[in-house]
Amino acid sequence: MAALRFGCPVELTLTLLGGKWKPVILAHLKEKPRPYAELRRLIPRLSDKMLTQRLRDLRGQGLVEKSGGPLRLRYQLTARGRSLAPVLQAMHDWGQRMAEPLGATIDSIQREG
Repeated sequence: MAALRFGCPVELTLTLLGGKWKPVILAHLKEKPRPYAELRRLIPRLSDKMLTQRLRDLRGQGLVEKSGGPLRLRYQLTARGRSLAPVLQAMHDWGQRMAEPLGATIDSIQREG
């Protein structure tokens, strides 16, 4: 198998996190393991089909795993996924700081505040 090649480490990171929804899913799983239905409720703009696809992608990349039995199935971060915690936290903090200056509303901030 040929080695993957990237121009810089940021390119590799963006390839793994690719798109809008993977980092959002990872951010919610960073807090705690969650069942599919809870992830679905936390990310209402994400369709069932897309959530299923992104969870499959994240599992394939070794960032997320399933745990528990059939009645208590949850998704959680793997050790590799947990290593993204500082990156996800930095993205969260930056977005929170930029919301007001950019005139953006972030629903989760409004609910917390």
